[in-house]
Amino acid sequence: MRRRLRVLVLMHEDLVPPERIPGDAKHKLYEWRTERDVLDALRELGHEARPLGVRDDLGVIREALTEFAPDITFNVLEEFGGATAYAQAVISYLELMRQPYTGCNPRGLGLAHDKLLTKKILAYHRVPTPRCAFYPVGARVRPVRRLRFPLIVKSSFEDASLGIAQASVVSSPEKLVERVRFMHERFGTDAIVEEYVEGRELYVGVIGNRRLQTLPVWEMTFNRWAEGAPRIATEKVKWDRAYQRAHDIKTGPAQGLDRAVVTRIERISRQVYRALGLSGYARIDLRLGPDDKVWVLEANGTPDLARDEDFAESARAAGIEYPALIQRILNLGLSWRPKWKEVAAAEPAAG
Repeated sequence: MRRRLRVLVLMHEDLVPPERIPGDAKHKLYEWRTERDVLDALRELGHEARPLGVRDDLGVIREALTEFAPDITFNVLEEFGGATAYAQAVISYLELMRQPYTGCNPRGLGLAHDKLLTKKILAYHRVPTPRCAFYPVGARVRPVRRLRFPLIVKSSFEDASLGIAQASVVSSPEKLVERVRFMHERFGTDAIVEEYVEGRELYVGVIGNRRLQTLPVWEMTFNRWAEGAPRIATEKVKWDRAYQRAHDIKTGPAQGLDRAVVTRIERISRQVYRALGLSGYARIDLRLGPDDKVWVLEANGTPDLARDEDFAESARAAGIEYPALIQRILNLGLSWRPKWKEVAAAEPAAG
Protein backbone atom coordinates (compact mmCIF):
# COMPACT_ATOMS: atom_id res chain seq x y z
CA MET A 1 0.00 0.00 0.00
CA ARG A 2 1.29 3.47 -0.90
CA ARG A 3 2.17 5.61 2.12
CA ARG A 4 0.01 8.73 2.45
CA LEU A 5 2.25 11.79 2.42
CA ARG A 6 1.86 15.38 3.49
CA VAL A 7 2.95 17.33 0.42
CA LEU A 8 3.55 21.07 0.37
CA VAL A 9 3.23 22.31 -3.22
CA LEU A 10 5.32 25.44 -3.89
CA MET A 11 4.00 27.72 -6.63
CA HIS A 12 3.94 31.39 -7.56
CA GLU A 13 1.55 33.44 -5.47
CA ASP A 14 -0.40 34.51 -8.57
CA LEU A 15 -0.84 30.91 -9.75
CA VAL A 16 -2.53 29.35 -6.72
CA PRO A 17 -5.68 27.80 -8.25
CA PRO A 18 -9.04 28.41 -6.59
CA GLU A 19 -10.64 25.51 -4.76
CA ARG A 20 -13.64 25.83 -7.05
CA ILE A 21 -13.34 26.91 -10.67
CA PRO A 22 -16.10 29.40 -11.56
CA GLY A 23 -17.90 28.88 -14.83
CA ASP A 24 -16.53 32.09 -16.36
CA ALA A 25 -12.88 31.26 -15.52
CA LYS A 26 -12.13 28.96 -18.43
CA HIS A 27 -10.17 31.70 -20.20
CA LYS A 28 -7.90 31.94 -17.15
CA LEU A 29 -7.41 28.23 -16.63
CA TYR A 30 -4.28 28.15 -18.78
CA GLU A 31 -2.43 30.38 -16.29
CA TRP A 32 -2.51 27.87 -13.44
CA ARG A 33 -3.28 24.59 -15.16
CA THR A 34 0.07 23.05 -14.12
CA GLU A 35 -0.53 23.90 -10.47
CA ARG A 36 -4.09 22.55 -10.64
CA ASP A 37 -3.03 19.36 -12.43
CA VAL A 38 -0.30 18.59 -9.89
CA LEU A 39 -2.59 19.22 -6.91
CA ASP A 40 -5.36 17.08 -8.43
CA ALA A 41 -2.96 14.21 -9.16
CA LEU A 42 -1.49 14.28 -5.65
CA ARG A 43 -4.96 14.15 -4.11
CA GLU A 44 -6.02 11.42 -6.53
CA LEU A 45 -3.02 9.44 -5.27
CA GLY A 46 -4.33 9.82 -1.72
CA HIS A 47 -1.77 12.35 -0.48
CA GLU A 48 -2.60 15.41 1.61
CA ALA A 49 -1.55 18.22 -0.73
CA ARG A 50 -1.42 21.85 0.38
CA PRO A 51 -0.63 24.69 -2.06
CA LEU A 52 1.66 27.51 -0.94
CA GLY A 53 1.94 30.70 -2.95
CA VAL A 54 5.37 32.33 -2.89
CA ARG A 55 6.47 35.66 -4.32
CA ASP A 56 9.52 37.19 -2.62
CA ASP A 57 9.45 36.05 1.02
CA LEU A 58 11.16 32.89 2.25
CA GLY A 59 9.44 33.37 5.59
CA VAL A 60 6.16 31.95 4.29
CA ILE A 61 7.98 28.75 3.35
CA ARG A 62 9.54 28.47 6.80
CA GLU A 63 6.16 29.00 8.46
CA ALA A 64 4.52 26.33 6.29
CA LEU A 65 7.31 23.84 6.97
CA THR A 66 6.90 24.40 10.71
CA GLU A 67 3.10 24.38 10.80
CA PHE A 68 2.33 21.72 8.16
CA ALA A 69 5.45 19.56 8.67
CA PRO A 70 5.36 18.10 5.13
CA ASP A 71 7.06 14.84 4.25
CA ILE A 72 8.17 16.45 1.01
CA THR A 73 7.82 19.70 -0.92
CA PHE A 74 6.63 19.43 -4.51
CA ASN A 75 8.17 22.31 -6.43
CA VAL A 76 6.44 24.01 -9.39
CA LEU A 77 7.84 27.45 -8.54
CA GLU A 78 9.89 28.81 -11.45
CA GLU A 79 10.92 32.22 -10.09
CA PHE A 80 11.44 34.14 -6.86
CA GLY A 81 11.23 37.89 -6.46
CA GLY A 82 10.47 38.23 -10.16
CA ALA A 83 13.72 36.53 -11.27
CA THR A 84 13.93 33.03 -12.69
CA ALA A 85 17.61 32.98 -11.69
CA TYR A 86 16.55 32.86 -8.03
CA ALA A 87 14.41 29.71 -8.38
CA GLN A 88 17.44 27.60 -7.50
CA ALA A 89 17.95 29.66 -4.34
CA VAL A 90 14.56 28.47 -3.06
CA ILE A 91 15.71 24.86 -3.49
CA SER A 92 18.94 25.71 -1.69
CA TYR A 93 16.82 27.11 1.16
CA LEU A 94 14.85 23.85 1.33
CA GLU A 95 18.14 21.96 1.61
CA LEU A 96 19.28 24.25 4.43
CA MET A 97 15.96 23.50 6.16
CA ARG A 98 16.62 19.76 5.66
CA GLN A 99 13.42 19.47 3.66
CA PRO A 100 13.03 16.85 0.89
CA TYR A 101 11.84 18.29 -2.41
CA THR A 102 10.96 17.20 -5.92
CA GLY A 103 12.73 18.15 -9.11
CA CYS A 104 16.27 19.20 -9.81
CA ASN A 105 18.91 20.03 -7.22
CA PRO A 106 20.09 23.68 -7.00
CA ARG A 107 23.51 23.08 -8.54
CA GLY A 108 22.00 21.36 -11.58
CA LEU A 109 19.37 24.08 -11.93
CA GLY A 110 22.03 26.78 -11.87
CA LEU A 111 24.17 25.08 -14.51
CA ALA A 112 21.25 24.37 -16.84
CA HIS A 113 19.80 27.86 -16.44
CA ASP A 114 23.03 29.52 -17.56
CA LYS A 115 23.11 28.75 -21.30
CA LEU A 116 26.72 29.87 -21.76
CA LEU A 117 27.96 27.74 -18.87
CA THR A 118 25.91 24.82 -20.19
CA LYS A 119 27.65 25.11 -23.56
CA LYS A 120 31.10 25.22 -21.96
CA ILE A 121 30.38 22.08 -19.95
CA LEU A 122 28.94 20.27 -22.96
CA ALA A 123 31.95 21.26 -25.09
CA TYR A 124 34.25 19.84 -22.40
CA HIS A 125 32.35 16.55 -22.55
CA ARG A 126 32.39 16.63 -26.38
CA VAL A 127 28.64 16.83 -26.65
CA PRO A 128 27.72 18.36 -30.03
CA THR A 129 26.33 21.86 -29.54
CA PRO A 130 26.32 24.82 -31.97
CA ARG A 131 29.27 27.20 -31.70
CA CYS A 132 28.41 30.43 -29.93
CA ALA A 133 29.48 33.88 -28.74
CA PHE A 134 28.47 35.82 -25.64
CA TYR A 135 27.41 39.49 -25.53
CA PRO A 136 26.94 40.85 -21.98
CA VAL A 137 24.79 43.92 -21.41
CA GLY A 138 26.91 47.05 -21.74
CA ALA A 139 29.63 45.48 -23.87
CA ARG A 140 30.40 46.67 -27.38
CA VAL A 141 28.59 44.53 -29.94
CA ARG A 142 30.90 43.25 -32.65
CA PRO A 143 30.34 40.32 -35.03
CA VAL A 144 32.50 37.27 -34.33
CA ARG A 145 34.33 36.10 -37.42
CA ARG A 146 34.59 32.47 -36.39
CA LEU A 147 30.79 32.05 -36.44
CA ARG A 148 29.04 31.30 -39.70
CA PHE A 149 25.74 32.90 -40.66
CA PRO A 150 22.86 32.40 -40.21
CA LEU A 151 22.98 32.92 -36.44
CA ILE A 152 20.28 32.92 -33.78
CA VAL A 153 20.23 35.45 -30.92
CA LYS A 154 18.86 34.37 -27.53
CA SER A 155 18.83 35.44 -23.92
CA SER A 156 21.68 33.72 -22.11
CA PHE A 157 19.73 33.27 -18.90
CA GLU A 158 15.97 33.29 -19.50
CA ASP A 159 13.53 30.48 -20.28
CA ALA A 160 10.21 30.21 -22.12
CA SER A 161 11.71 31.55 -25.38
CA LEU A 162 11.87 35.09 -23.99
CA GLY A 163 12.63 37.48 -26.83
CA ILE A 164 12.84 34.78 -29.50
CA ALA A 165 11.08 35.66 -32.75
CA GLN A 166 11.60 35.12 -36.45
CA ALA A 167 13.86 38.19 -36.34
CA SER A 168 16.14 36.32 -33.92
CA VAL A 169 17.65 34.43 -36.86
CA VAL A 170 20.04 36.86 -38.56
CA SER A 171 22.01 36.56 -41.79
CA SER A 172 24.29 39.61 -41.74
CA PRO A 173 26.61 41.46 -39.32
CA GLU A 174 24.27 44.46 -39.33
CA LYS A 175 21.23 42.37 -38.35
CA LEU A 176 23.29 40.62 -35.67
CA VAL A 177 24.28 43.89 -34.03
CA GLU A 178 20.69 45.14 -34.27
CA ARG A 179 19.21 42.04 -32.64
CA VAL A 180 21.76 41.84 -29.83
CA ARG A 181 21.13 45.49 -28.98
CA PHE A 182 17.39 44.78 -29.04
CA MET A 183 17.84 42.00 -26.45
CA HIS A 184 20.01 44.25 -24.28
CA GLU A 185 17.67 47.24 -24.42
CA ARG A 186 14.25 45.58 -24.50
CA PHE A 187 14.82 42.78 -22.00
CA GLY A 188 17.95 43.89 -20.12
CA THR A 189 19.47 40.47 -20.57
CA ASP A 190 22.86 39.25 -21.75
CA ALA A 191 22.69 37.64 -25.19
CA ILE A 192 24.09 34.42 -26.53
CA VAL A 193 24.53 34.02 -30.28
CA GLU A 194 24.91 30.59 -31.82
CA GLU A 195 25.11 29.13 -35.28
CA TYR A 196 21.61 28.33 -36.48
CA VAL A 197 21.02 24.65 -37.24
CA GLU A 198 18.42 24.00 -39.91
CA GLY A 199 16.49 20.85 -39.05
CA ARG A 200 13.89 19.22 -36.83
CA GLU A 201 13.01 20.59 -33.37
CA LEU A 202 13.20 17.71 -30.87
CA TYR A 203 12.68 17.32 -27.12
CA VAL A 204 13.61 14.43 -24.85
CA GLY A 205 12.33 14.04 -21.32
CA VAL A 206 14.71 12.39 -18.86
CA ILE A 207 13.66 11.16 -15.44
CA GLY A 208 15.78 9.75 -12.64
CA ASN A 209 18.60 10.44 -10.22
CA ARG A 210 21.33 7.89 -10.90
CA ARG A 211 19.39 5.39 -13.00
CA LEU A 212 17.93 7.37 -15.89
CA GLN A 213 14.98 6.76 -18.17
CA THR A 214 14.60 8.67 -21.42
CA LEU A 215 11.04 9.27 -22.58
CA PRO A 216 10.04 8.94 -26.25
CA VAL A 217 11.55 11.55 -28.57
CA TRP A 218 9.08 14.40 -29.05
CA GLU A 219 8.95 16.81 -31.98
CA MET A 220 7.49 20.21 -32.74
CA THR A 221 6.11 20.26 -36.28
CA PHE A 222 5.30 23.33 -38.38
CA ASN A 223 2.63 22.17 -40.83
CA ARG A 224 1.52 25.49 -42.38
CA TRP A 225 4.71 27.49 -42.51
CA ALA A 226 6.10 30.08 -44.89
CA GLU A 227 8.67 28.72 -47.30
CA GLY A 228 12.18 29.49 -46.06
CA ALA A 229 11.06 30.81 -42.64
CA PRO A 230 13.09 29.37 -39.74
CA ARG A 231 11.30 26.58 -37.88
CA ILE A 232 12.05 27.68 -34.32
CA ALA A 233 10.15 27.72 -31.04
CA THR A 234 9.48 31.45 -30.75
CA GLU A 235 7.44 33.01 -27.95
CA LYS A 236 4.36 33.03 -30.18
CA VAL A 237 4.92 29.44 -31.28
CA LYS A 238 5.13 28.28 -27.65
CA TRP A 239 2.43 30.32 -25.98
CA ASP A 240 -0.03 31.80 -28.50
CA ARG A 241 -2.78 29.23 -29.01
CA ALA A 242 -4.39 31.15 -31.87
CA TYR A 243 -1.02 31.35 -33.64
CA GLN A 244 -0.51 27.61 -33.14
CA ARG A 245 -3.89 26.86 -34.72
CA ALA A 246 -3.33 29.27 -37.61
CA HIS A 247 -0.02 27.62 -38.54
CA ASP A 248 -0.97 24.08 -37.50
CA ILE A 249 1.94 23.86 -35.05
CA LYS A 250 1.84 20.66 -33.03
CA THR A 251 4.00 18.55 -30.78
CA GLY A 252 3.97 14.77 -30.62
CA PRO A 253 6.05 11.63 -31.07
CA ALA A 254 8.82 12.13 -33.62
CA GLN A 255 8.00 10.14 -36.73
CA GLY A 256 10.25 8.32 -39.17
CA LEU A 257 13.46 8.35 -37.13
CA ASP A 258 15.92 5.55 -37.77
CA ARG A 259 16.45 3.37 -34.70
CA ALA A 260 20.15 4.20 -34.69
CA VAL A 261 19.32 7.93 -34.61
CA VAL A 262 16.90 7.42 -31.71
CA THR A 263 19.54 5.48 -29.79
CA ARG A 264 22.06 8.28 -30.36
CA ILE A 265 19.55 10.94 -29.25
CA GLU A 266 18.78 8.99 -26.06
CA ARG A 267 22.48 8.48 -25.30
CA ILE A 268 23.30 12.16 -25.81
CA SER A 269 20.31 13.23 -23.67
CA ARG A 270 21.50 11.06 -20.77
CA GLN A 271 25.03 12.38 -21.26
CA VAL A 272 23.78 15.98 -20.98
CA TYR A 273 21.74 15.14 -17.88
CA ARG A 274 24.77 13.66 -16.14
CA ALA A 275 27.23 16.33 -17.31
CA LEU A 276 25.07 19.08 -15.80
CA GLY A 277 24.42 17.14 -12.60
CA LEU A 278 20.64 17.17 -13.06
CA SER A 279 18.28 15.15 -10.87
CA GLY A 280 14.58 14.35 -10.61
CA TYR A 281 13.47 15.14 -14.13
CA ALA A 282 14.42 17.46 -16.99
CA ARG A 283 13.93 18.09 -20.69
CA ILE A 284 16.73 18.22 -23.24
CA ASP A 285 16.15 20.41 -26.33
CA LEU A 286 17.84 19.31 -29.55
CA ARG A 287 17.98 19.88 -33.29
CA LEU A 288 18.36 17.11 -35.84
CA GLY A 289 20.11 18.26 -38.99
CA PRO A 290 19.34 17.00 -42.51
CA ASP A 291 22.43 14.79 -42.19
CA ASP A 292 20.95 13.20 -39.03
CA LYS A 293 23.55 14.91 -36.85
CA VAL A 294 22.22 15.63 -33.36
CA TRP A 295 22.86 19.06 -31.83
CA VAL A 296 22.07 19.92 -28.19
CA LEU A 297 20.56 23.38 -27.76
CA GLU A 298 19.92 23.50 -24.00
CA ALA A 299 18.58 21.68 -20.96
CA ASN A 300 15.49 22.66 -18.97
CA GLY A 301 15.60 21.60 -15.32
CA THR A 302 11.99 22.71 -14.71
CA PRO A 303 9.91 21.54 -17.69
CA ASP A 304 6.18 22.19 -17.58
CA LEU A 305 4.36 19.39 -15.73
CA ALA A 306 0.84 20.16 -16.93
CA ARG A 307 -1.13 17.04 -17.74
CA ASP A 308 -1.40 17.87 -21.46
CA GLU A 309 2.08 19.34 -21.96
CA ASP A 310 4.97 17.62 -23.74
CA PHE A 311 6.70 16.08 -20.72
CA ALA A 312 3.60 14.36 -19.37
CA GLU A 313 2.42 13.43 -22.87
CA SER A 314 5.74 11.77 -23.66
CA ALA A 315 5.59 9.93 -20.34
CA ARG A 316 2.12 8.70 -21.24
CA ALA A 317 3.49 7.46 -24.57
CA ALA A 318 6.00 5.45 -22.52
CA GLY A 319 3.15 3.88 -20.52
CA ILE A 320 3.37 6.21 -17.50
CA GLU A 321 -0.03 7.73 -16.78
CA TYR A 322 -0.10 11.18 -15.19
CA PRO A 323 -0.72 10.20 -11.54
CA ALA A 324 2.03 7.56 -11.82
CA LEU A 325 4.38 10.21 -13.21
CA ILE A 326 3.67 12.52 -10.26
CA GLN A 327 4.21 9.63 -7.83
CA ARG A 328 7.51 8.73 -9.49
CA ILE A 329 8.67 12.34 -9.18
CA LEU A 330 7.72 12.21 -5.48
CA ASN A 331 9.68 8.98 -5.01
CA LEU A 332 12.75 10.45 -6.72
CA GLY A 333 12.57 13.46 -4.43
CA LEU A 334 12.39 11.26 -1.34
CA SER A 335 15.31 9.11 -2.50
CA TRP A 336 17.57 12.01 -3.55
CA ARG A 337 20.50 12.41 -1.14
CA PRO A 338 21.54 16.04 -0.72
CA LYS A 339 24.45 16.93 1.57
CA TRP A 340 22.25 17.42 4.62
CA LYS A 341 21.22 13.75 4.58
CA GLU A 342 24.89 12.71 4.68
CA VAL A 343 25.49 15.10 7.58
CA ALA A 344 22.40 13.85 9.42
CA ALA A 345 23.47 10.22 8.94
CA ALA A 346 26.86 11.04 10.50
CA GLU A 347 25.42 12.85 13.52
CA PRO A 348 25.48 10.90 16.81
CA ALA A 349 22.13 9.61 18.00
CA ALA A 350 20.43 11.68 20.67
CA GLY A 351 20.69 10.38 24.24
